[in-house]
Amino acid sequence: MRYEKHKKRKKRKSASIVMVLLVLFGATAGYAYYQYKQGVNQSLEKINNQENNVNEEVYTFEGKKDQYGATNILLLGSDARAGEKASRADTIMIAHYNEDQGTYKLTSIMRDIYVNIPGEGKHKINSAFMRGGPELIRKTIKENFDIDLQYYAIVDFEGFVQLIDEAFPNGVEINVEKKMSAYVEVPLEPGLQRLNGEQMLSFVRFRHDAIGDFGRVQRQQQALQAISDQLSGIQTIPKLPKLIGVVTPYINSNMDTGDILFMAKDFFAKDRGDIQTFRIPIENGYEDARIKGEGSVLDLDLEMNKEAFHQFLTQ
Repeated sequence: MRYEKHKKRKKRKSASIVMVLLVLFGATAGYAYYQYKQGVNQSLEKINNQENNVNEEVYTFEGKKDQYGATNILLLGSDARAGEKASRADTIMIAHYNEDQGTYKLTSIMRDIYVNIPGEGKHKINSAFMRGGPELIRKTIKENFDIDLQYYAIVDFEGFVQLIDEAFPNGVEINVEKKMSAYVEVPLEPGLQRLNGEQMLSFVRFRHDAIGDFGRVQRQQQALQAISDQLSGIQTIPKLPKLIGVVTPYINSNMDTGDILFMAKDFFAKDRGDIQTFRIPIENGYEDARIKGEGSVLDLDLEMNKEAFHQFLTQ
């Protein structure tokens, strides 16, 4: 009899613990959703007030994981102006996430590389976006470099500004290596300083100097490394729902919020060190050329770049 009473008390205690855990989980999930919606509404209000030209087109994207088990996300920045229906890709990057290995890598693809675009012939890779959206860029990367991409995200540059200002009220600390004033909204002076969202956008888009797009790609990778370093750590995780909410209205993607939150949480919860970066074309893996109808292009040694790319992904 005493054993039966003890057994019942144990069951009641277990049930109570389960109930407490369920209540805590529900409260946490509810708070996270509330924070997420707050971020979304904050950005939607800005979009409505500023009449931003956010890309809401629905794209087909037939992606999958690559042969190494990694999830690759095609990141595109579009240079569309208000009223334009089609545009070239201003920025092309691939974020690589391998859950099994716990690695995070980033590849920048320079927009002037001259490659075969399936069904279109040889052109600059950034024109693939105008010709067939993110799916044609996916096919182009697969055909030329034999890497599959699972997701895409087209980022409106205003979303980048809002994310920086929300995540870094005091700005992102970064070294501006030179004066940047040509063709940028907010001119920058050289030196180590804290940049707000608009200033960071000038930093990552500036390319009107002697090294042009090569310098811009380097600064973009430098900026993303600085952002991830200064935003990293377990203390960032509670902020993620609102940060994702803030940027969501500015992103056109086939990823759902759960996918983004899972990868972001994993990213910030781990002591991952620096993000490994790569650039296509590699050093000494291209020649400058001029092509009629295309202008200045980067003519690749395709096999050399492809081999180096795969080595980067598997090292």
